[in-house]
Amino acid sequence: MKFTESMLNSYAQPLSQTENQQCKNAINMVVNALKPLGFKEKRFNVEPMYTDTYSYFQELESEYGSRRIKVFLQGSYANNTNVRTQSDVDIAVVEEDIFQTQYRVGVSDSDYGFTTATPRPKSFKDEVEDALKGTFGSDVQRANKSIKINGNTYRKDADSVPCRRHKNYSHDYSNNPDNFIGGIVITADTGERIINYPEQHIKNGKEKNVSTNYYYKKMVRIIKKMRYLMKENMVNAANSVSSFALESLLWNIPNDKYLEYKDYRNVFMFDMLITYLKNNSYLLSTYKEANGIKLLCPTQTDKDNMELFIHALEEFYEYE
Repeated sequence: MKFTESMLNSYAQPLSQTENQQCKNAINMVVNALKPLGFKEKRFNVEPMYTDTYSYFQELESEYGSRRIKVFLQGSYANNTNVRTQSDVDIAVVEEDIFQTQYRVGVSDSDYGFTTATPRPKSFKDEVEDALKGTFGSDVQRANKSIKINGNTYRKDADSVPCRRHKNYSHDYSNNPDNFIGGIVITADTGERIINYPEQHIKNGKEKNVSTNYYYKKMVRIIKKMRYLMKENMVNAANSVSSFALESLLWNIPNDKYLEYKDYRNVFMFDMLITYLKNNSYLLSTYKEANGIKLLCPTQTDKDNMELFIHALEEFYEYE
């Protein structure tokens, strides 16, 4: 399929001001829905966690500070890598005062002075679901890993993700309770537990974008759009990789590759990046997610699927 420079320029466009405001409205409405649980805001307004991002967040605490929640935008909207075919915003609702830990070998909770928390009558997800239904009523549907809130002209459709803070102390050698990498742990209704690092992803993505003269996120939006177009054209390889994985794939390309082609048209730069990925596919097993912590292709199947996608993309993409 042939693509022109004007087509790629269109695909590379960031959030519109309308979408940006709808994202802010969505997170504010989730925050307001949680207040009846006994929480109040710590900040006057929602604001970005990192400058020049859309990673809006708010912190809540109970009257005596015994319970703390952090609510923040994550995913493609927070990273400003969404494309027009993506509508849902992801909002993490993180329980901070009760957390899960990860240590290096030979270290345990007692080394940090942590104690096991007393179970609460309701799970955190049940509490959040009740609060959201109290505000949004039938617009709320519980899913396996999230609680969906249907949008309207004022706010975007939202997936709120109740989760718990994950504190990774694997690289701390001083038993310092404050020296951790912060992640989140999602407990699905099926019992599955997933550890993610969305805040690191947002931070690393911003730094990558600046270091590549702001081409990184443009190219991410383009490759995500290509995936949707490939799916529409029945290219099976596009069904086995996620938008998140493609964002991470381009994060692993060295900065100098983006800068090498910065004076060329986008159609040429994108073609050269595809060529780089194909010629260096042997590195896929070493690539990390954009958070810089988890492997992008932890299994051979993941690696094979990504390699198939890269080859299919090379065949699919032609430029004028």
